[in-house]
Amino acid sequence: MINNDVIRSVRYILNVSEFKLVEIVQLGGGQVTQAAMNAYMKSEDEPGFEECPQKIMSQFLNGLIYFKRGKDESRPPLQDELPTNNVVIKKLRVAFELKDDDILEFLTDAGFGVTKTELSAFFRKEGHQNYRQVGDQFLRNFLKGLSNRVRKS
Repeated sequence: MINNDVIRSVRYILNVSEFKLVEIVQLGGGQVTQAAMNAYMKSEDEPGFEECPQKIMSQFLNGLIYFKRGKDESRPPLQDELPTNNVVIKKLRVAFELKDDDILEFLTDAGFGVTKTELSAFFRKEGHQNYRQVGDQFLRNFLKGLSNRVRKS
């Protein structure tokens, strides 16, 4: 899944403006212009579309955690990580304070059943023997389920 899709989904989930998305990137230590964010929000076939760089996506995810949970000055700042699908779901899990049971419930509601063992494999460190990569389909269903849960409450 491309970074732009994730940012658009999170924007929909939070029901925020593109101005707020710029602020979220800034919370994560990044700098992005409003024009660039507008280009990231366009679909691939629209004129002016730009693909969101990995660094901006990483800063967006870190900023999202600070936006949702607040910044604890006593803790070290969040590190920029290459935003793979696994990193995206890990950071969304932290930002929205999700437990395994919550995730399993909304994935089932989204029509995508997964076991607790399969789910825990996605949150393991890369290189662990039980680590599994998150596919695009799983990430789409995760975002769909998260959207249904957050927008419903």
